Amino acid sequence: MKRRSLPVAAAFAATAALLLTACGGEDGSSKANDEIAGADTGKTGKSPSPAAAATDSAQRPEVELPKDVTNTFDGWKTGDAAKDAVLADASRRIDALAYAITQGDPEEPVLGFYYKDDALLGAADWVQEFVKAKKSMTGETRYFKPNVNVYEKDKATLTYCSFEGEAFVKDRQTGKAEKTPVTDNSYLLYSTRLEKSDKGVWQTAVLNSERGNDSCTP
Repeated sequence: MKRRSLPVAAAFAATAALLLTACGGEDGSSKANDEIAGADTGKTGKSPSPAAAATDSAQRPEVELPKDVTNTFDGWKTGDAAKDAVLADASRRIDALAYAITQGDPEEPVLGFYYKDDALLGAADWVQEFVKAKKSMTGETRYFKPNVNVYEKDKATLTYCSFEGEAFVKDRQTGKAEKTPVTDNSYLLYSTRLEKSDKGVWQTAVLNSERGNDSCTP
């Protein structure tokens, strides 16, 4: 599996403002469900936010994003306890990466709480690219169309879309956001595989993304 292609690094070089896959860390060229065991195409129900509470006793770290960074999760609650547990930890994983980027810390412990294996390496490298470029992030990213499949008691797949047209790279020193127009590339389709840890936390082990996928664009 191609771990990452670091499109944000290329965006820095071109002084483009689009945040690209900052909340995912990968931009693979394969279709979202390729090499993701157990993926299906069923649809989840709609709800305003992800599940707020986990169904286990794991002590999850508190993550508070800066006031200028917002992740919005549309329809991330299905009413099914097993699926909602996956969605809750996946949303926390997304917040964890955004937090590490804003803190400028590729070794932020919260990353290891929600990521593992190749996905963890990719996330740490992703944050490091922001650090090297002296960049952070700002704005709002919207996540929608989640599709969960818990195909074993401790294994699941999750695909979802994101809209990054209102999220931007920000200069860490000046605080200035580098804005660009919204295009189809502002929309991404993510494909992930998660595994449940001994503590009951759904950790993301595999993560791929595809920019401008028809299933996510208007």
